[in-house]
Amino acid sequence: MTGMLDSGTRLTVETGEEVQVVDMLGAGGQGEVYRVKTSAGEKALKWYYPTCATPEQEGIVRELVSRDFDDDRFLWPEAYVPWHHGSFGYLMGLRPDRFKGLPALFRRQLRTSTRALLTACLYTVEAYQALHSRGIAYRDISWGNVFFDPDTGDILVCDNDNAVVEGDASGISGTMEFMAPELVRAEPGARPGTQSDLHSLAVLLFMFLMNHHPLKGRRELAIHCLDEAAERKLYGKNPLFVFDPADDSNEPDPMEHATVLATWDASAGALQELFRRSFTAGLHDPAVRVRESEWRDALRAVRDAVVECASCGRQNMTEPGEPQPQASRPCWGCGALLVLPPRLTVTTPPPRTERHIRLPRAARVQAHHLEAEPARHDYSDASLVAELVEHPSKPGRFGIANRSSRTWAGTRSDGTSQQIGPGQTVPLRAGLELDLGDGSRAVVRAK
Repeated sequence: MTGMLDSGTRLTVETGEEVQVVDMLGAGGQGEVYRVKTSAGEKALKWYYPTCATPEQEGIVRELVSRDFDDDRFLWPEAYVPWHHGSFGYLMGLRPDRFKGLPALFRRQLRTSTRALLTACLYTVEAYQALHSRGIAYRDISWGNVFFDPDTGDILVCDNDNAVVEGDASGISGTMEFMAPELVRAEPGARPGTQSDLHSLAVLLFMFLMNHHPLKGRRELAIHCLDEAAERKLYGKNPLFVFDPADDSNEPDPMEHATVLATWDASAGALQELFRRSFTAGLHDPAVRVRESEWRDALRAVRDAVVECASCGRQNMTEPGEPQPQASRPCWGCGALLVLPPRLTVTTPPPRTERHIRLPRAARVQAHHLEAEPARHDYSDASLVAELVEHPSKPGRFGIANRSSRTWAGTRSDGTSQQIGPGQTVPLRAGLELDLGDGSRAVVRAK
């Protein structure tokens, strides 16, 4: 071990508990992270470099610990570890191995799927929304602070020790590539907060889905030395979206930027429109930036409209609620025209809202689909309500299986009815109506 703390070092947490250093897990710009033994099992310890162990940073850490923020999508500071040989730190949970960093995604070293990426984006939006709703600004949203499970889309937000109460001017302003233009320009009165977080969040979502930065087009290629002055011009003084509809001077280069051209073309129009607003009007007016609720609704709708190509099996985004086959939209993988499967239209209890869920093989309905204003989305088995299953002895015939604890009332298109108990399946037919209980209803539509 070559870090600041040796293996076996014992430290005393402010609560009085003693912890022991096991090994070093990694290092970053502000400090090092260690695995430590505690009475509750192994934890992670962030230990600041002496140059970063300022009274100001100590105050931020103490404030975050005192908030006792409980959200499993964050590795939140749990306990303050006082000064020892010129520095201090805090305890947090260990990051499970299944969570991977975004650099590996950008280098195409991870196998993932369109659904998993959309789920990760949705969960990321909700995580920061939960933080903002408590009056806390993150200030350093970037690719280095979010980890995701490429199989499920589950996310973990790490390095939460720069978050502060909204309006607090202390600490850092963020990472240049993700900073709001007004912060890059150092405008008088501009300070990091929830409004600048919204810009950083939009950049992160774009990179998640497009594998490219939204402001890096032909203009960046013309820069011979991407030093700080050049970055300030690119991200602050003269930022321009690579897909700006009114100015194509920063458009992607067909040879150098083939990836973003392909991923943009494969994206749903609902997401493209939000990105356009974020990186046109939103670059200049913080008040019109896309809110978390808008991202959340669009990402859920697009995620629920993903379908597999019948020719190659790759997952494709389609437009939510679109009633007709997208005859002009080819699969991004093989070019075959997509054929849309039936969709399930779910109507929630008041205030009534419609959810449109495409029904490809193994499609699922989750508990949040039955809520008009879900506090949190969950695509795991724990919240499963229904799923599309294939008949065990009749390939090609499908039904909707009841995975809830309620008995549904079903009405076929001919007016006949039946009860579908937990574990039972009703044949998939256009016009089938289902009473899912508590005011939630669903109807199967052919397209």
